[in-house]
Amino acid sequence: MQNALNWQAENGVIALSGDLDRETLLPFWQARQQAIGTDIATIDVSGLSRVDSAGLAMLVHLLDEGEARKQPLQLTGITEKLQMLASLYNLQQIIQPYLVSTPTMV
Repeated sequence: MQNALNWQAENGVIALSGDLDRETLLPFWQARQQAIGTDIATIDVSGLSRVDSAGLAMLVHLLDEGEARKQPLQLTGITEKLQMLASLYNLQQIIQPYLVSTPTMV
């Protein structure tokens, strides 16, 4: 059973929780520019219980959008499972510069 994707912005951090997958990401995708305004600097993914390849692609796209706006975002709370997924898609070098207080990805 899927957990809806939820998000909450506070003190420059947008915290994602629930499942981030192709079935749940559309509402956030549509609201992303409003949800990640100029005051958001960090995306906290520690509350995510599941992330699939579509969810990972969305995270990478969000990081890229931040760079394009000249407001780089950081990722915090990346889990071992999410690290493994990034590794499977050979995205470690792309994600690594955005990580906050996370061990080096394998």
